[in-house]
Amino acid sequence: MKKIAIIVSLFTTIISARAQTVNNNGVALSTPASTLSVKENSHNFGKIPQGRPAVYFFEIMNTGSSALKLDNVQASCGCTTPEWSRDPIEAGGTTRIKVGYNAYAEGPFTKTVTIVYNTNQTRTLTISGEVYKTPVTSAPENPSIQLLKQIN
Repeated sequence: MKKIAIIVSLFTTIISARAQTVNNNGVALSTPASTLSVKENSHNFGKIPQGRPAVYFFEIMNTGSSALKLDNVQASCGCTTPEWSRDPIEAGGTTRIKVGYNAYAEGPFTKTVTIVYNTNQTRTLTISGEVYKTPVTSAPENPSIQLLKQIN
């Protein structure tokens, strides 16, 4: 009987030592060894001219103890294009995500970019600004230019 009690208590101790955090559904969650940290979660371009692309680089850091893998970086619409390295980010390392906005539509905008990393974790970045309409020509034609040309 003592042997059974010792085995049960030893088994309980081992299970307790290896316990993990459990969510509301009873599914065990493990703490990831790699952690994604972003210097800035959002960027405001301010006022940008229509038809001119705007680009910003978000700096991503791995503050964990193992390599971090960016599985996907997805924009909320086709007017926003993210570019990123598919190489793992080593512990303590950094990388940049290039986010471009095509500035085609006039008016204010707010777009999101979702980072999926380490298979099932996500982080959302936001870009915003206002696109203003540019003049059709660079400058209006000046009729006095012809007059000046005749004088010389």
